[in-house]
Amino acid sequence: MWPILIAGVAGIAFSIERLYHLLKGNINVEAFTTEVATTLKESGVGAAIKKCDQAKGPVRNIFLAALERIGLGASEAEKAIEARGTIEMANLEKNMAWISFFIGTAPMLGFLGTVVGMIKAFNDIKEANNISPAVVAAGISIALLTTAFGLIVAVVLQFFQNIALNMIEAHIVDMEKGSEALVETIMDLERAGQLKS
Repeated sequence: MWPILIAGVAGIAFSIERLYHLLKGNINVEAFTTEVATTLKESGVGAAIKKCDQAKGPVRNIFLAALERIGLGASEAEKAIEARGTIEMANLEKNMAWISFFIGTAPMLGFLGTVVGMIKAFNDIKEANNISPAVVAAGISIALLTTAFGLIVAVVLQFFQNIALNMIEAHIVDMEKGSEALVETIMDLERAGQLKS
């Protein structure tokens, strides 16, 4: 039971860390993209960078990467977005493997407890030389409790993992939408010769 409890606590700790990180980066991407694009058109790159400094999250980091390379042209800004996007994807998925590990480990530890409980039940039968329910009850009780506890831990962690995966997916969609809108704005300004430093 103790190893299952440790797996459960560790899995919940990683889940809380992920959910906190993902919630912290939540912004209204449509409004933020419009603000940055408008600032870029009206006040230039420096002002747009300052606007990004007021926000948090993966979209903001991608925008900053593009704005810092904007002086080299729209194509370089687009490359910066792609490179930074890969880093942000990795940051979003950080520690998700540990949650999956504990989801898989908790039931396995439970099944191990089942085997140990059944071994104890058969040893008790051998020692008592009797197959009465009272003799085997303790071993079977251990077997069932560890299995149930392992499955409960796995179900709880799976719930947290699914929430985190949905949030990661939403962040990825936001990153793609925001990046596309910013690149279009940069290209329009470059074509019109209106990029202001």
